[in-house]
Amino acid sequence: MELRRLSISKPCSFLIKRPLSCVPRPQPPPPPPPPPPSDHRLLDRVSSILSNSSFKYPQCRSLISLLSPHDFDTMFYSLATSPSSNLNPKTALRFFHFASRAFNFQFTLRSYCLLVRLLLLSNLNSPARLLLIRLIDGNVPALYALPPTNRHVEIAMAMSEFSTASERAAVLQALDILVHLYCTQFKDSGFCSAIDVFEFFSNKAMFPSLKTCHFLLNSLVEADQLDKSYRLFELLSRGVSPDVYLFTSAIQAFCKGGKVDDAIGLFSRMEALGIAPNVVTYNNVIHGLCKSRRLEEAFRFMDKMVENNVNPSLTTYGALLNGLIKLDKFEDANCVLKEMYSKGFIPNQVIYNILIDGYCKTGSLSMALNLWDDMLSNGGTPNSVTINSLLQGLCKSNHFEHAEQVFDKMLSSGSSVDHVVCFSVIHSLCKNSRFDSALKFTIEMLSRNFRPSDNLITTLVVGLCKDGKHSEATRLWFRLWEKGFAANTMTSNALIHGVCESCNMQEVAKLLKEMVERGLVLDRISCNTLIFGWCKEGKVEEAFKLRDWMGKKGILPDTYTYNLLMHGLCRLGKVDDAVKLLEECRKHGLADVYTHGVMIDGYCKANRTKEGEHLFIELVTKKLQLNFIVYNTLIRAYCTNANMIGALGLCCDMTKKGIQPTCTTYSSLIHGMCNIGHVEDAKDLLDQMRMEGNMEEATKLICEMERKGIVPDAVTYNALTNGFCKDRKWAASSYYMCKRGMMWTTLNGSILTLL
Repeated sequence: MELRRLSISKPCSFLIKRPLSCVPRPQPPPPPPPPPPSDHRLLDRVSSILSNSSFKYPQCRSLISLLSPHDFDTMFYSLATSPSSNLNPKTALRFFHFASRAFNFQFTLRSYCLLVRLLLLSNLNSPARLLLIRLIDGNVPALYALPPTNRHVEIAMAMSEFSTASERAAVLQALDILVHLYCTQFKDSGFCSAIDVFEFFSNKAMFPSLKTCHFLLNSLVEADQLDKSYRLFELLSRGVSPDVYLFTSAIQAFCKGGKVDDAIGLFSRMEALGIAPNVVTYNNVIHGLCKSRRLEEAFRFMDKMVENNVNPSLTTYGALLNGLIKLDKFEDANCVLKEMYSKGFIPNQVIYNILIDGYCKTGSLSMALNLWDDMLSNGGTPNSVTINSLLQGLCKSNHFEHAEQVFDKMLSSGSSVDHVVCFSVIHSLCKNSRFDSALKFTIEMLSRNFRPSDNLITTLVVGLCKDGKHSEATRLWFRLWEKGFAANTMTSNALIHGVCESCNMQEVAKLLKEMVERGLVLDRISCNTLIFGWCKEGKVEEAFKLRDWMGKKGILPDTYTYNLLMHGLCRLGKVDDAVKLLEECRKHGLADVYTHGVMIDGYCKANRTKEGEHLFIELVTKKLQLNFIVYNTLIRAYCTNANMIGALGLCCDMTKKGIQPTCTTYSSLIHGMCNIGHVEDAKDLLDQMRMEGNMEEATKLICEMERKGIVPDAVTYNALTNGFCKDRKWAASSYYMCKRGMMWTTLNGSILTLL
């Protein structure tokens, strides 16, 4: 690929517009200079105890009773800062521990800081670090002047008092420790505290070591504390000469925050100071430009690094490839990939992931699979990102067999798997009705002790039941229980519904007993499903027994419960019992339009159409919002009884009320008119709808019904064909059936006879 060269754009000025302030910094008055000791004998005793290499408990006990915190602070300051001081730091530390624990003696914060200084001057860094940790979190009985939120400032102020030339090294060492502690041990508020302490000392022209500066800046960048990193670099620039590593970290921060122009400006400032950027510096700028979709500038920077004898690294090529793939520039990406190979670089896992994911998202599966094979041949190990990209790409392109092969190979290889990726693929298989494969992989994941989500398990159970694989769905339910991943109520209800639709209720009852023994708790939905099953088999008495059981268990029946029971009674011709149940349902305020629809349907099927009509009129009078089901039920009854005037009247009424006639409506009307031989009347109905009056217009009506989403059924086609035949329009009927692609097997015997 040709990489064009031109000069870098004018550097941007490095400017921080808003100072960062984490917490307010109250300034308590500095402690007064230590007065001369008033009791020289007491001072001599303190000096004698703290200078001794061994710790004298009796002497310490008698001394502590004579001291106050401020008296000790004055004496300890005088002894610790004296040029001739011979205090033993270990003895002093033991004295502090003994006094605070045995006597709950509260030393001043300055006394503790003097002890830290003494320990550091004696190279006892570990005890000094531990003591600072306890001071920060308040685990020592110290006398603090400021609230805990400002404790870090108070500690910094106390440490900064020791600023003589001999003490400065210990103070800066304490500053190093404080910064490290705030960044590692106190992360919740540590970064703010670290910068506050850093700024406090920088205002006194005191800065930590360059190593600590690197650590703090890198910590901020890695934690995405970018505003704080900008502020820190500004503070650093006041008293520290930034090296290539500090500049590189600052450039990374600007690029990470999308401030690429600021990063380029800092890059130019770095060059102006004579600091040569390294490969990491260039990579940060190139990565930032690629993220900002400024690919041309990124390639110019790559040219610049080559001109300056800085060799591009694998990271350089990875950034460019990522930028190109995101812009769908696959040809350019291939050129960069070839150049990378020519330089002796082999793509790492990150680059393979970038390329495979990009090709999968654009449907270029052959390229993605070639890269997959290339990765394996080069000894690479696909991770969850690689596998997820490839599997999702294969599933998205409906290459499920290939996806299953990859998935199976991954599982059988014994390699670690990302359960989120695996369950995502299983979900895709379920969405595409590949339930056998979905079940196989789900069982494999269960064997690895990965629990599928409740939603996934429910989807799989429903799919298996719809596929007629009820035994497999049942075994899955029990397998989940055996693994300690008991299915939730929704999944259990889905299984019960599936087996109720396909199995006889004796088998369902046996299965249900085993499920209850394993902890299944029936709810209203479970019970309604079982009631549906019993009613479907005509065993309404069992359904009522279950309703009685529900009452004993405190599970109140709902509208659906009553609708199922009423429908079951009506199917057995027990309409009067259904009427009594309707009254009970009304009494509990549970009857809705569907409940009344069930009752009207029961009346009509029992040839008690008049009673169904009276109930319909009652609903209209009560201004209950009716639906197409209620209308269709009565229309069908009228058509069956040859009451076409009543049927057409109801059809007009439902249209006026904004209820769209359905396929069932049209089927009933056309069938009714054709059955009584009133083909001309059927034609008149079609005339009103299509403005023309012959039977050929029926085909146009069918097309219009389809365009409106009303798909005619076999009954409609049979009725219309019957009408054509009765009119002896054989050609029209045959042409119509061929044109509509009607299956001969759907025709009823009477129409075949007519034809």
